[in-house]
Amino acid sequence: MAGSEPVTAPDQHKPGHRKSGRIGAVLSAVALVLMALCGNHEGKVEDIWLVGLAVLLLAIVIGDSVLRRNGLRH
Repeated sequence: MAGSEPVTAPDQHKPGHRKSGRIGAVLSAVALVLMALCGNHEGKVEDIWLVGLAVLLLAIVIGDSVLRRNGLRH
C-alpha cells in the first residue's frame, strides 16, 4: 500500500556531525562579537548586525538542543 511508509528526506537517513556543527556555530558567534568589538567602523549599524547575527546563531543552537532533548527532532 502506498501510504503506509513515512515520508522522509534523504538527509534524515545519514546523520551529520551534530557536535562539530554546534561548535562551529558557537565559534562563529564569538568571531562575530569580536568583529563588533574590534572593528574599525564608525557607525553602530555594523555592531547591531554583527551582534544580532551572533545572537541568532546562539538561539538556533540552544533551540536545537532543547528540541532534541524533548524528542521533537531526531
